[in-house]
Amino acid sequence: MMWFLLARLLFIAGVAYAAASLVPLPGGPVANGAYGVVLAGIAVLLESRLREADLKYLVGALGGGAIGLGLAKTINAALIWTDPGDQRTAFFHSFLLLALTYLGLIIGARKAEWLEPSRLLSVFRSAGPQRRYKLLDTSVIIDGRIADVCETGFIDGTLLIPQFVLKELQLVADSADALKRNRGRRGLDILHKIQKMSGVEVMISDLDFPEIREVDLKLIELARTVGGKIVTNDFNLNKVAQLRGVEVLNINELANSLKPVVLPGEMMKVFILKEGKEYNQGVAYLDDGTMVVVDNARRMISKTIDIVVTSVLQTTAGKMIFGRFIEAPTPTTHPPVTTADKTERPAGERMDKDRVERSERTERARPA
Repeated sequence: MMWFLLARLLFIAGVAYAAASLVPLPGGPVANGAYGVVLAGIAVLLESRLREADLKYLVGALGGGAIGLGLAKTINAALIWTDPGDQRTAFFHSFLLLALTYLGLIIGARKAEWLEPSRLLSVFRSAGPQRRYKLLDTSVIIDGRIADVCETGFIDGTLLIPQFVLKELQLVADSADALKRNRGRRGLDILHKIQKMSGVEVMISDLDFPEIREVDLKLIELARTVGGKIVTNDFNLNKVAQLRGVEVLNINELANSLKPVVLPGEMMKVFILKEGKEYNQGVAYLDDGTMVVVDNARRMISKTIDIVVTSVLQTTAGKMIFGRFIEAPTPTTHPPVTTADKTERPAGERMDKDRVERSERTERARPA
């Protein structure tokens, strides 16, 4: 570090001495020396910023700038028939020189990934089947279902895992929080499991984008660069990637599409696990995690019952099924009917007979 500091001080002193000696601006040696110090400081600041950049980006920018500069000089030489004394011609030559050099620098830096050996070799290889990259993000690796999908063979192409995703996964695995640490270690175990699968090609990419801080945005930029698709279960990443024109394979959407179709009126056998939020409700879950809310099933907790599906609701979190538990009617018992009950007269007929007997007794009791 001392050598770097000494070199910078000598550079600043040299530029200041040259400016004070040659006096490029009016104002005397002192003012020109200060002007040289400012220019040298800008150069040192630019050097400190470029020191953090990747070497391939620097090489790409320098190569692109050199190509742009050469192209500008060629065009200016071809315009020798123009009047060099005309201000418009001089401005046009200056504009070409600056614009083509600038475009060469920017395009060369952005396309620096083509300087990788694998990319350079692919240019000279015979045309073959193009690789289809599937980029895995941190959430889908920790989720673990991607390993089962890969094992079934439904994922084709090459699984591309960026270094910045591995770094984020390692940070989660080294977290002080026990829950995060377990999730990170689970993600690393899932990656090892996928790498050991036969027929699944896994590639680790060193391509990074230092100017982008967020991992999700880096993943989107990498997918745009290699022309791949992002495999995730992150809802926000799914939306942002679609807005940026990147195709996304969502594991949650795949799981929802594979759930069995249930229609209202069908019978189902479910296990009531807990009490529902509403009165006299029970809650059950299917094997795929779908929630089933059952009416009249509160007292059937910890039992397997048959229900009738009443409706199916599709939400952003998944599918919910509503059903009703219909109890079997209990037979009612009646007391045995005796012979006396069968021959007993109706109540109205007995009342009329009593009324007639009372009238006859009254008539006999009157004096003649």
